[in-house]
Amino acid sequence: MSDIDAIELEILRSQLEHVAEEMGEVLVRGAYSPNITERRDCSTALFDARGRMVAQAEHIPVHLGAMPEAVAAVLERDPQPGDVFILNDPFQGGTHLPDVTLVSPITHDGNIVAYAVSRAHHADVGGMTPGSMPAGAREIQQEGLRLPPVRLREGGSPNEDVETLLLANVRNPEKRRADLRAQIGANERAEQRLRELLGDREDLRAIYDAVIEYSRQRMCAELAEIPDGEYHATDVLEGDGTSDEDIPIEVTVTVSGEALTVDFTGTASTVPGNVNAPLAVAKSAVYFVLRCVTDPDIPPNHGCYEPVTVHAPEDSLLNPKPPAAVVGGNVETSQRVTDVVFAALSEAAPDRVPAQGQGTMNNLIVGSSSFTYYETIGGGAGANPDSDGLSGVQVGMTNTLNTPIEALEGEYPLRVDRYTLRDGTGGDGTYRGGDGLVRSITLEEPATVSLLTDRRRNAPKGAAGGKAGMVGRNLIDAEAVGAKVTREVPAGTTVTVETPGGGGYGPPEEEDEDEA
Repeated sequence: MSDIDAIELEILRSQLEHVAEEMGEVLVRGAYSPNITERRDCSTALFDARGRMVAQAEHIPVHLGAMPEAVAAVLERDPQPGDVFILNDPFQGGTHLPDVTLVSPITHDGNIVAYAVSRAHHADVGGMTPGSMPAGAREIQQEGLRLPPVRLREGGSPNEDVETLLLANVRNPEKRRADLRAQIGANERAEQRLRELLGDREDLRAIYDAVIEYSRQRMCAELAEIPDGEYHATDVLEGDGTSDEDIPIEVTVTVSGEALTVDFTGTASTVPGNVNAPLAVAKSAVYFVLRCVTDPDIPPNHGCYEPVTVHAPEDSLLNPKPPAAVVGGNVETSQRVTDVVFAALSEAAPDRVPAQGQGTMNNLIVGSSSFTYYETIGGGAGANPDSDGLSGVQVGMTNTLNTPIEALEGEYPLRVDRYTLRDGTGGDGTYRGGDGLVRSITLEEPATVSLLTDRRRNAPKGAAGGKAGMVGRNLIDAEAVGAKVTREVPAGTTVTVETPGGGGYGPPEEEDEDEA
């Protein structure tokens, strides 16, 4: 690989990953919105000058797997020292519009040697409803302001026109400005730390190559242990916001030696509603599953993903064309892609795949012209071959925290009435699935409520004879509403989200006759 020995390689790899982690800390501490400061709905990473990921912080899976597409889109714009690019366009490197990405070239001796990348979910980016996640969107323009890669800073100087345009199209612009400043600060910290790390070294390319090749070799060794063959699975999404009809997702996973191909041929065509997902999102889900079924200690970088090929037909649910609506694809479709790829690989490596978790992010968005609250709500994790599933946690493609009640009530005109585990919702089995949650919030002023959820009809499946978890439920006051809905509601309305439980693993133990 290079003249870098094993000890030096491990030190350099750890240092690069620490830079990415410190970027995340700067972003979280510098941001204004609870969605970033409390929930940590953000991600950071380092890329080399060729656009290959060399280190990432362990943040949001759906962000990180898609970041290479963002860097590739910026590289097409001829970035220069001192530039900072901003983008959120799902068809040019983004995932969905609320996820705003900043890409900054890092220079050393006057040359671009790396890129610092930060991605954060902004609580509003315009569009037809507060929070920019309308359940009934039929085209991307209804979801918010769409930004192809443009220079927020040029040659070190702020591009005031771009920032003015952006802030004129979002709700609560001062909060958005503060969050963007935090992202810029995170990228600047990466440049500072990387320069300190590199010092007078002239073998940057060799360092990056060695770190990436190390991960590639380890991933290839893991794939070689999975039996060769073709493995199939199907699953469905529960409607697209314009219809409640199930939407099929189909996958064929082919394992051949040290390579893996994931083909989504057979998946539904692009749908009218907002659960279409850019191919980058599908790739993120595949990469996440791959990391779960292989050694989790493999350094997550470009080398991990080199042996993997992902295909989805053009104009399909997982490879749509503009102006398709996509805001729900990032949060809900990504979860179902995760489930279906896990299901396929359970044929090849059953001892590495858990029962299904809740399979949804339970997105709750409440807002008006004066505030925007966004939350993803945890639920039950699927049980494993040797342990129960966790209760009240995020599973799959999100890794966020919850918003503490004190922070939520202090920031928004909302009151939390109930927040508790939903006992007994995990599936029975040798090992039980985790339980879901109940979150009830009462609005203290009129607002728009949007819910983007799933697993309200089709329960998370158990594995190896385990029972399914319980489905979730959404209530606006006492009325049960659909999985994906937007409503204008008056003050005093209570919104309740009951999240699904995880599936059980293994056959349930027979009830003791004396207790029957």
